[in-house]
Amino acid sequence: MGTLNDRAVLQAIFNPDTPFGDVVGLDLEEEAEKGQVDENGVFPREQLEQSKALELQGVTAAEAGDLSTALERFGQAINLLPERASAYNNRAQARRLQGDVTGALEDLELALALSGGRGRAARQGFVQRGLLARLQGRDDDARKDFERAARLGSPFARRQLVLLNPYAALCNRMLADVMGQLHRPRDGC
Repeated sequence: MGTLNDRAVLQAIFNPDTPFGDVVGLDLEEEAEKGQVDENGVFPREQLEQSKALELQGVTAAEAGDLSTALERFGQAINLLPERASAYNNRAQARRLQGDVTGALEDLELALALSGGRGRAARQGFVQRGLLARLQGRDDDARKDFERAARLGSPFARRQLVLLNPYAALCNRMLADVMGQLHRPRDGC
């Protein structure tokens, strides 16, 4: 089994036309930083812990495919601390998975406004908004959001910028063709 980065590269090679946000585990790099956010001095500790617990329950429910419970937990976290961007990012992801792109974009706009375009929440918001733009065929908008997320330190956004490069996409397609031919040798060779 390869690393998450290896799986992302393989996904891009073998499926160059797919949206790149659906490789399981790609956001783990960003999630590893979750405990290092400067929120501890901004929000009351008890409410912050409760909000994080609700978000974790929402993420667990979403991973299990229970999007209605996930949306409920994220909504509870938002009601508890409406000025905290993280729950809006998570709810946006659940809304996107449910097919509610408009709702997802509304949540991402709120998350980006609350974060002031800085920190982990902004990085995550820009990545998600960039992925939605890619799904809608708005590559220029996606590129802008991935550039912002990359400046905030997202390795995933940097990979997306490479993939949005038309020369890289052509190279990936050519490599996929070569790999496909290696797996399916022509008759008579």
